[in-house]
Amino acid sequence: MLNENIKTIRKSKGLSQQELAIKLNVVRQTISKWEQGLSVPDSDMLINISEALETPVHILLGETVIEPEADDLKAISEKLTIINCQLAQRKETNRKIFHWLFILLCAGIILVFALLIKMDSPYLLWNYNNPETAILGVAFHAFEWLFVRLAPLILIGGIIGALSTRKKA
Repeated sequence: MLNENIKTIRKSKGLSQQELAIKLNVVRQTISKWEQGLSVPDSDMLINISEALETPVHILLGETVIEPEADDLKAISEKLTIINCQLAQRKETNRKIFHWLFILLCAGIILVFALLIKMDSPYLLWNYNNPETAILGVAFHAFEWLFVRLAPLILIGGIIGALSTRKKA
């Protein structure tokens, strides 16, 4: 039973006898002898085999390992196809969301620029002897000053983002 389990598990992991031998630091012929039932690994080697095959020792020793059938592989394949489709849909949805967020960012910056041009900095004509008016005027001036310097960079970034997230033909 041990010989059959080693062979079945090795194959299910996609390992050749040579690859398993390299992992265990033995020659390929040793693996072949184990799988043919001509010899048996010692207890230390059995632990190493279980680690290399990522399988508990009691599975190697006792239970018969059944190879997955073609129907099982087909079912797994169908599930993976469904998962891939779901991931592709999620990726496409995220791309659309980011694309429209970049477009809205660009539109918002252009709108604020248009409002600032239309208003023509009215706070410059305010009477700054009143403390409340002075604070509000300084706040407006600081916003306008910062916006005029940073908005072009953000606008360029938004345009690049919108172009890089558009749907490719």
